[in-house]
Amino acid sequence: MRTVSRGRFAPSPTGVLHVGNLRTAIVAYVAARSAGGDFVVRIEDLDRANSSFDHELSQIRDIRALGMEFDAAVVRQSDRFAVYDEVIADLTNRGLTYECFCSRREIREAASAPHGALPDGAYPGMCRDLSRAERDERRSGRSPAIRLRTDGEECELVDAIRGAYRGAVDDVVLRRNDGVPAYNLAVVVDDAWQGVTQVVRGDDLLSSTPRQIHLQRLLGHPTPEYAHVPLVLGADGERLAKRHGAVTLDDLAAVGESVDGVRDELLTSLGLPAGPLVEVARVFEWSLIMKSPWTIPTRWQTRG
Repeated sequence: MRTVSRGRFAPSPTGVLHVGNLRTAIVAYVAARSAGGDFVVRIEDLDRANSSFDHELSQIRDIRALGMEFDAAVVRQSDRFAVYDEVIADLTNRGLTYECFCSRREIREAASAPHGALPDGAYPGMCRDLSRAERDERRSGRSPAIRLRTDGEECELVDAIRGAYRGAVDDVVLRRNDGVPAYNLAVVVDDAWQGVTQVVRGDDLLSSTPRQIHLQRLLGHPTPEYAHVPLVLGADGERLAKRHGAVTLDDLAAVGESVDGVRDELLTSLGLPAGPLVEVARVFEWSLIMKSPWTIPTRWQTRG
């Protein structure tokens, strides 16, 4: 395995970070530091309607409060739309894209049809082979998204936490019909540009990784090491959300939890020793990380 030289944490500034986000950030940080690498933060603000600079500031504040310092200026994806457009233009010139006029409802209905059930919300391909006349007709009433043209490829990886994983690659969206570049493209372009060699994120994103590996290969980019951290759950067994109680650093401070106490609770939930992150990094090993979801403590589930 090649030496890890740069890890990253890449939140979307559409809300305040909850302890599940912060728990993943901790793994990203100590893993990068344990390998002698640096650590960067990227703000993935593609969702311009819901992104907020105030949320960005609060996220950076909370990352630093837990002891994570980063080694380069913060990058914002909203500053890089022209770069993504150039990449999409290149793929289009290579015959690797097509226009898609489908609504979300049409895709959902086609994907769930008995004759064409597809895993993981994969695109059923209704617009893949439209004639020029059909495209012109649909274009008059609806702006198209741009999709990657694939051919039944599969990609596999060995995840540092989950182990071997193999998944199919579908015709993923590269640019939405509102002109905004899509996550799967932007993350691949930015990880390569920033020299990211280790990607740590929640395991709800594991199924998207084969798509990103396929894009990396098409663009001539190296594939980083991946590690997908099990999610944090509320008492109801559902993915952590605000309804579950005190789940942000500010919430927890209001019910008497110190930042160091929250940090140590998150570390022990991962199977790591408590203490300052710089010290945890010295003893970090992937084999220590818990492989099952974690339910937040009862005292965090009810507001004071």
